[in-house]
Amino acid sequence: MITIKKPEEIALLRDGGKRLALILKLVVAEVKPGVTTGYLNECAEKYIAEGGDDAAFLNYKPYGAKRPYPASLCVSVNEEIVHGIPNENNKTLKEGDIVSIDLGLVHKDLITDHAVTVAVGKISKEANQLLAVTKQSLKIGIAAIRPGGHVGDIGAAIKKYVEPYGFGIIDMLAGHGVGYAVHEDPFIPNTAKKGQGPKLKSGMVIAIEPMLTLGSKDIVLQKDGYTYITKDRSLAAHFEHTVVITETGAEILTK
Repeated sequence: MITIKKPEEIALLRDGGKRLALILKLVVAEVKPGVTTGYLNECAEKYIAEGGDDAAFLNYKPYGAKRPYPASLCVSVNEEIVHGIPNENNKTLKEGDIVSIDLGLVHKDLITDHAVTVAVGKISKEANQLLAVTKQSLKIGIAAIRPGGHVGDIGAAIKKYVEPYGFGIIDMLAGHGVGYAVHEDPFIPNTAKKGQGPKLKSGMVIAIEPMLTLGSKDIVLQKDGYTYITKDRSLAAHFEHTVVITETGAEILTK
């Protein structure tokens, strides 16, 4: 069921989104060659605790999962698209890697979700372009939001922008409603047709998260039950904002 958040709930989500954006910024500042993904998770947990909030992903068990997610942060490196488990894989970042950092925050019982992909030191020209286009595609998707429009308008705008670059657009994973739970309706695909899907209404809170690759859009779930990688092992990038739909468009809550 698609929910409409009350003005007082949106105010709390706005505060939580600002807190989340700051935490993610602090974690990103720790990204450099030699740092482990487990350390980044520890940093996130420290900053969350200092703010008196909770990690939305820790011990969260999505539908179909065999076990709860065992970390606070998702850290996905290179061909990993989303949901890399930092404290189990505990990878050491190296020069030239790209790393997606995804975090959900519970503030006053309401949840926001935010992700960025960043370079570890100097990266290739192709990887730089992948990051730039993925980041811009998120802005394009948000700009397509209008109350009275449709969920498909977002994916249609992302697809139209990305296709000339030839990047793979992940369509098996998508954005979602958020606020009362980590994942709510509606499903927000990153490739769609304008006018498709549920109507967008003022007060809806959604997480938009384009995921692009340098190669194929095909994905594979790893044995850990959470980490998705590109089937052809090409690099993947992921950016995400939580937004609230307003009377005129959308407001980014995680900035």
